[in-house]
Amino acid sequence: MVKAAKDLFDPSAFLAKVGAGKSISKFGKGQNVFAQGDVADAVFYIQEGKIKLTVVSDQGKEAVVGILEPGQFFGEGCLNGHPLRIATTTAMEPCIITRISKTAMIAALEGKPKFSQLFMAYLLARNSRIEEDLIDQLFNSSEKRLARLLLLLANFGKEASSQPIGVTISQETLAEMIGATRSRVSFFMNKFRKLGFISYNGKIEVHSSLLNAVLRDKSEIDRKD
Repeated sequence: MVKAAKDLFDPSAFLAKVGAGKSISKFGKGQNVFAQGDVADAVFYIQEGKIKLTVVSDQGKEAVVGILEPGQFFGEGCLNGHPLRIATTTAMEPCIITRISKTAMIAALEGKPKFSQLFMAYLLARNSRIEEDLIDQLFNSSEKRLARLLLLLANFGKEASSQPIGVTISQETLAEMIGATRSRVSFFMNKFRKLGFISYNGKIEVHSSLLNAVLRDKSEIDRKD
């Protein structure tokens, strides 16, 4: 009977319910989940909405280093011994977030194989993304980095048709994420629009032609105007 109960464990249901060491909270747009320097004592899971990760350097320079969406964890550094948060996490739109205490998270990872598999899959996917970002930063032009970021934000690959970016995102934020100036991003965005790679209709809409240009490494991406 115990084995049968374990087999029926549903990670999604586990993350969606309040329980020992777990709580669920709603965050409004612009509200911080936690701030850089806060005590790291829990892991968070996004049920609804998108979260922005921001880091401030010792010199006071601020940069957006990531945007997370439903189904992703954040704050897991506490499991690796990080005593303090290394970034600030902010809701980009209304969010529903599950908070799992460090103790409850460790217990779930040790006692629930299906949950461990889910979390491991997330960690592997995140590690692959970090490696891709590093390669992108080292070897690609800022224009190609912007093209790749737009495709990622629009979740291209899940659908073949044109995809809108789900949240309003400023050119300044895009610039921070690719390590470029806002003026360069503005120039590239106008260029992409003229080439038919993107369009503006309240939000940025990314067309499949941008994906094709990136995959084929077409000259339009780096063409001098």
